[in-house]
Amino acid sequence: MPELGVNIDHVATLRQARRTYEPDPVWAAVLAELGGADGITLHLREDRRHIQDRDLGILRQTVHVKLNLEMACDPGVLAIACQVKPDQATLVPERREEVTTEGGLDVAVQPERMAEVIRALQAAGISVSLFLDPQERQIDAAARLKADAVELHTGQYALARPGRDQERELEVLRRAGAAIRQAGMALHAGHGLTYHNVRPVAAIEGMHELNIGHSIIARAVMVGLPRAVREMKRLVG
Repeated sequence: MPELGVNIDHVATLRQARRTYEPDPVWAAVLAELGGADGITLHLREDRRHIQDRDLGILRQTVHVKLNLEMACDPGVLAIACQVKPDQATLVPERREEVTTEGGLDVAVQPERMAEVIRALQAAGISVSLFLDPQERQIDAAARLKADAVELHTGQYALARPGRDQERELEVLRRAGAAIRQAGMALHAGHGLTYHNVRPVAAIEGMHELNIGHSIIARAVMVGLPRAVREMKRLVG
């Protein structure tokens, strides 16, 4: 049964829309834990568009499950991560003009810099996951960089039409997942996963962790966060 990481970025996005103090992502993390979340995921972006440094600091002190920090290879954010010490850091690409992360990290670009960031995080006792497209060359590069895990970008699967198109994208994920596990890395997945499409991805052999944000937070607006998390937990189990 995969672990469920609940991404609370969208709670912070709503707060920052008014630059006020509510809704508090720290409170959201508590409610997600009450609903059975196995982890809390947050992305400290270089432009601080949603999650703030204050949030990360308090969450490190209050979260009792895995704390997963999504981050780019930005020197300032790296320094914060090594000081705060989340349980896991997931390295992702980042562009200011994007609404959300649009694709996987290209680990073939600046491999020396990637290796330096990974070593620094691991030396601080932080497990490192790389957010990658399900491509053989990216998985091979992640193995060479000695990443602890790979989170497969499931965006193409999520966008595919139900039926043959979606099954084709699911098979791509299955093959990539097998390669990740064969290379000795943990298998994670995320992006665009919903209550309607998550089950086949959760059922991929060896799936260890799913990170889901938008769909859970959107449902929580209607039914409350603990219930929204419980409902997703039932689907991934």
